Amino acid sequence: MSKKAIILLSGGLDSITVLALAQQQGFDCYALSFDYGQRHNAELIAASEIAKTYQVKDHKIVKLGLGAIGGSALTDENIQVPDHLEAGIPVTYVPARNTIFLAFALGWAEVLHVTDIFIGVNAVDYSGYPDCRPEFIKAFQQLADLATKAGVEGEHFTIHTPLIALSKAEIIKLGANLGVDYAATVSCYSADAQGRACRVCDACRLRLQGFTESGVQDPTRYQQ
Repeated sequence: MSKKAIILLSGGLDSITVLALAQQQGFDCYALSFDYGQRHNAELIAASEIAKTYQVKDHKIVKLGLGAIGGSALTDENIQVPDHLEAGIPVTYVPARNTIFLAFALGWAEVLHVTDIFIGVNAVDYSGYPDCRPEFIKAFQQLADLATKAGVEGEHFTIHTPLIALSKAEIIKLGANLGVDYAATVSCYSADAQGRACRVCDACRLRLQGFTESGVQDPTRYQQ
């Protein structure tokens, strides 16, 4: 029997790498993306195209109203996306985002009878978000086994984080070896309607640094 896994697919650099890696490992992939009230939908358009390219078994885009609570530059128009690296946890942190995303993935996993969930969190070259740390993933995995019918009946969920200890350059090299086309991805917090990147936000800076250090040509389309 084939293995099945749910992949959290944002449309960005990390998530496409995770999808390619999961397929290489023999998983039939079910992709899950979220329209959570972010500033643009360019990454969701990218996620849809990536899902088609990789011929995932199913791709769901779940609509969440995180803009209703705000608290992040990505969901609140009154908070500006910074054009410089910030000390501490930046204003682009979306409160409890990965907890919410993984909770939806866990629910779908129960419906599909899947025990493997992949997420592209990274704790090396990232913006300091608390829900990207190994401690968080370990705690959520314990929650998954405690909070579900499948867990109570003896199943064990695995939250796969294959990129968590890699630098952005190492992630890009890994993806390049897997044949990933990074031109298909959108990472920018302030991308325009065509998906072109701003070059100055946190996500753009980390992405650009990764391509520079990896020696892989940067295919990102930038705004003029």
